[in-house]
Amino acid sequence: VKPGVILRGDLQLLRIGKYVIVGDNSVLRPSYKKYKGNFAFLHMTMTIGDYVTIGPRTIISASSIGSCVEIGEDCVISKRCVVKENSVILSGTVLPPDTVVPPLTVFGGVPGRYLGDLPESTQVLQREHAMLCYRRFQPLARGQAPPK
Repeated sequence: VKPGVILRGDLQLLRIGKYVIVGDNSVLRPSYKKYKGNFAFLHMTMTIGDYVTIGPRTIISASSIGSCVEIGEDCVISKRCVVKENSVILSGTVLPPDTVVPPLTVFGGVPGRYLGDLPESTQVLQREHAMLCYRRFQPLARGQAPPK
């Protein structure tokens, strides 16, 4: 988690997997559902899988994000969205509420829409990318060089 990140775990539980990178000044807040009548709010648990990279200045209010997902910078993932595993959300994308992003797809634009498919090797590439970014945050032992 980089500087300036806001994690709203006070509203509902945030479940974040391993090797997740959250960019500068991003906001992660649980999704909610508003009921008519008594104006009741039901906050939902947000689940983020393993090997996910989230770009800087991104606002996420999704109900779940699968493993091996890359979300670009300046994105807005609206409430109750579901981003399935091995997918890519391009920079500047705004996903409308209740959007479901299928596995192995690319979404982009305002509003976010399907742009293409990804190869099945996406999972391997995303894992390597997330682990490399994570290793850069590890404190180095004396005399140890940073990873390349």
